[in-house]
Amino acid sequence: MALFVDGRDAAGKGGTIKRLMEHLNPRHAKHVALTKPNEIEQGQWYFQRHIAHMPTAGDIVMFERSWYNRAGVETVMGFSTPEQTAQFLREAPQVEAALIRDGIYFFKFWLSIGRATQLKRFHERRHDPLKQWKLSPIDLAAIGKWDAYSEAAETMFRHTHTTDSPWTVVRANDKRRTRLNVMRAVLAKIPYKGKDEAIVRKPDPKLVGAGPAFFVMPRA
Repeated sequence: MALFVDGRDAAGKGGTIKRLMEHLNPRHAKHVALTKPNEIEQGQWYFQRHIAHMPTAGDIVMFERSWYNRAGVETVMGFSTPEQTAQFLREAPQVEAALIRDGIYFFKFWLSIGRATQLKRFHERRHDPLKQWKLSPIDLAAIGKWDAYSEAAETMFRHTHTTDSPWTVVRANDKRRTRLNVMRAVLAKIPYKGKDEAIVRKPDPKLVGAGPAFFVMPRA
């Protein structure tokens, strides 16, 4: 299983993956958070360094941010050209469809937060010695580009939400509800021995979904 957890800065991506990983076998479940591509990686096929981490049969890989950085932060901050972004948006659904045809369970979650929530979390990070490492110059630059990030996300959904590889948006202002609903969304779609439908409840439809009601990003 491959699971992408994307979203704005401070949306709770790392914390959500941490809770998902908590009771899994570390030999077969991996958390991947790739850094800025180095000089060699910059010359590779864009998807290559993520593909290298895709799971073998029976394993789980959770990506904290994914190749959708190209449609988000790289586009907004000018790290990719319009041509590179357009090419990515064409190719991503094809790459994902190939992975799914090969038998990989593939999930794409977008954690959506409001502007006030993001600013509150940035403030906490800046003033908490245990969280200061989470606040980067890119995070601070994002504060003035809120609408640009919203527009980039909406463009991404239009091009990459497909029948084979749909997006699931989670309204993530409440961290605990976010984590529970991501767990429910995954467990509801995976068949496994001993599955009890009375326990594995479906995600809260007010907080989790797809389509116009969820794909329009908050402007405040």
